[in-house]
Amino acid sequence: MASNTGQSGFLPSGAALFCTIPDIFYLVELVFGGLVLCLVASTKLAPNNPQAYVISVTIFCFIMTFIWLIVFATGSHRNKSSWASADVACHGFASLLYFSASVLLALVTIGIGTFNTSIIEYKLDVAAVVFAFLTTLLYTVHTIFSALRWKSF
Repeated sequence: MASNTGQSGFLPSGAALFCTIPDIFYLVELVFGGLVLCLVASTKLAPNNPQAYVISVTIFCFIMTFIWLIVFATGSHRNKSSWASADVACHGFASLLYFSASVLLALVTIGIGTFNTSIIEYKLDVAAVVFAFLTTLLYTVHTIFSALRWKSF
């Protein structure tokens, strides 16, 4: 009988969650997603609709990642391959959402460079764009490593 101590075909739970790739990305995704939310919420963009979309994506992904973290930390997945495939789908969807929000936020930030905004607000917007793309990268890397794990089931 094969042991579940390796990476192949094994979904970690408990403290092992913070020692395996891709699961180690959960906390970093939460921190960077929270930074994006704080930075976007602290600025005043002229077009409110893109800002509302970015905030909605950030809140959705934050809550989804937190719930996913709890499910994996408690071991509710019971090491089933369906949870591994759901992990790939969930983080792939979050990657697409964050990418669309990041591009939209970058477009709006480039556009407000021509308006009369303070340099502090502009720097906050630029920081929000940078962290949004970094969060997109984290979700994408998480998706890739989750797909590799899913393939091993």
